[in-house]
Amino acid sequence: MLALFPFFSKKYSEDELLIVKFVEKSFGYRPKRPELFQRALTHKSIAHNNDEISNERLEFLGDAILDAVIAEMLFTLYPGEDEGHLTKIKSKVVSRRTLSMIGEEMEIGKVLRYNRGRSIKMSTIEGNAFEALVGALYLDAGYLQVKKSLNDHILRKYIDLNQILEEEIDFKSKLFIWSQKNRLPLEFEVVSEENMGSAWDYKVRVVINEQEFGRGSGSSKKKAEQAASKETLQLLGEL
Repeated sequence: MLALFPFFSKKYSEDELLIVKFVEKSFGYRPKRPELFQRALTHKSIAHNNDEISNERLEFLGDAILDAVIAEMLFTLYPGEDEGHLTKIKSKVVSRRTLSMIGEEMEIGKVLRYNRGRSIKMSTIEGNAFEALVGALYLDAGYLQVKKSLNDHILRKYIDLNQILEEEIDFKSKLFIWSQKNRLPLEFEVVSEENMGSAWDYKVRVVINEQEFGRGSGSSKKKAEQAASKETLQLLGEL
């Protein structure tokens, strides 16, 4: 009888069972090796303290696999579009902001293992953990399963391709494309926000690879980011 139901014959720890259920719910796939997914959900802040392996290598792998799946999907969906346009769409689908949003909405934080005593930006580590989970899924089940899980359970639920296509490419998006192409970390930091009475004034700076570039101001954070992005692109010689 047990041979007919191998899943129920396997002994799972409480942590493993939580992860198995999470992966089933999020990716529509039952892990064969839960330890891979446990590693994908282990942030370096706790790994270093417990002599464990963090999710950074799986994140690296997942980033490449995710890029390949999205590129293949866009190549198939839009046969008439050129390389430049496909790159713009892909950059938005796999942007840090989009991946962080997916990680947050999937509630990865509930199963993520990290040092809760440290000040950590949750949106960033959730997005990174999502990539690591993609890497774990690839190692556990292969490329075709990653494609199936992303198409059936992730993209349909969290990504609106029509909206992305309708959005006009802007300075901030152009800067994200540049940073991803050059594999450099990009951040927008609010320097100040001041209530001027009838309006707000935001000042934002762009930080690339821990080095400050352009600055911008505006009546909203979005406008200030656009201005800072434009100045940065000018400094980089991209405008």
